[in-house]
Amino acid sequence: MRIALIGSGGREHALAVKIAECDSCNKLFIIPGNPGTRQVGENIPIDKDDHERIISFCLEQKIDLVVIGPEKPLIEGLTDKLLEKGIKIFGPTMKASRIEGEKSFAKNLMKEYNIPTAAFEVFNKENYDDAINYLHKVNYPIVIKADGIASGKGVIIAGSYDDAKEALKECFVNSSFGTAGDKVVIEEFMLGQEASIFAITDGFDFILLPAAQDHKRIFDGDKGKNTGGMGAYAPIPFLNKKNLKLVAKEIIEPTLKAMREKKSPFIGCLYCGLMMTTQGPKVVEFNCRFGDPETQVILPLLEGNFVELLYSTACGKINKEAVGYNDGASVCVVVASKGYPDKFENGFEIYGLENFPQNIKVYHAGTKEVDGKILTNGGRVLDVTSFTEKNDLNKAKKIAYETLSKISFDGMCFRKDISDKAFLQTN
Repeated sequence: MRIALIGSGGREHALAVKIAECDSCNKLFIIPGNPGTRQVGENIPIDKDDHERIISFCLEQKIDLVVIGPEKPLIEGLTDKLLEKGIKIFGPTMKASRIEGEKSFAKNLMKEYNIPTAAFEVFNKENYDDAINYLHKVNYPIVIKADGIASGKGVIIAGSYDDAKEALKECFVNSSFGTAGDKVVIEEFMLGQEASIFAITDGFDFILLPAAQDHKRIFDGDKGKNTGGMGAYAPIPFLNKKNLKLVAKEIIEPTLKAMREKKSPFIGCLYCGLMMTTQGPKVVEFNCRFGDPETQVILPLLEGNFVELLYSTACGKINKEAVGYNDGASVCVVVASKGYPDKFENGFEIYGLENFPQNIKVYHAGTKEVDGKILTNGGRVLDVTSFTEKNDLNKAKKIAYETLSKISFDGMCFRKDISDKAFLQTN
């Protein structure tokens, strides 16, 4: 098969590695890719937002399957345009992608279909005063979310009325999240451990991949601002088979049914961010694609034919036997630029990117190559990911941080506690 993968980050590097491992992949193109993806496929210098050029390329190259990594092309309808040309695509349509692109759509869907989630209210920019009045009535802390996509940073946890008022000002007045913040969802703060679930689905049937836990906050101990994700680990020891069956029955199945009834059948990877509360699992958010950095730890734990899973799903009849869990463990530590998620500088040379052991993958998230040197080119720069043959998170964490100690660049930052919450649960 000739496959085109859309995207340029760490998630896409991880997807590219997994796809290239499959014998059924004859040729892999990554649009536009990064210095890491070039090692496993051919990078094509087309902007991922240039839909017309992407479509022309796929037609010229007789692409058998397109896999879309980031949310933006999905939300903007690239899937629909490719389908019109008869190209098989792994990724939901524009209407189905609203489940991530419009948080208010997702929350109202869950409310209508009794899918467990936090209590909420929705406010538009024009209803600024109503939103302020609402803040006087709620219990704190409270969560304020920009309705649109904001690169994983449009969520503010407000500990007091003053914090919440400032958060609303950031969205409605200062436009800190652009038009994504012109509408907000204000919801109750949920307590519990978070979990990320990937449901690969043809719109009706589905399989759940091993569960992962993301670390959103910039600093150790879940302190500081939200980011796109500072690391992840899988599998999650506190999410047992009984809990997964509950998630499938009470969340995934009714969500897919709801999307079908809304004439927006969801085909692709439905990301379900959960909070494991004392009342059971509740939905924090849905995404319309593979999560980042959870993908980096989930894919090394899959055995079988990953391409067959994606292709059969795209064809409308998922092969649920295509992949399985290999009984291993994986830890990913995101290496970021100093100042992220706020202002940061680019262009620093990265040292130590060679001679890694077999149980390590260093995925490129924000890099560029200039004159044979790999330089920083983003807030999140690298994803140092370990994996073990047995489910041993302690060992996986040790391997990841040992590898990380050999990598360096000016302003390099990372959390030192990725996966520690797993050990707290099991002790």
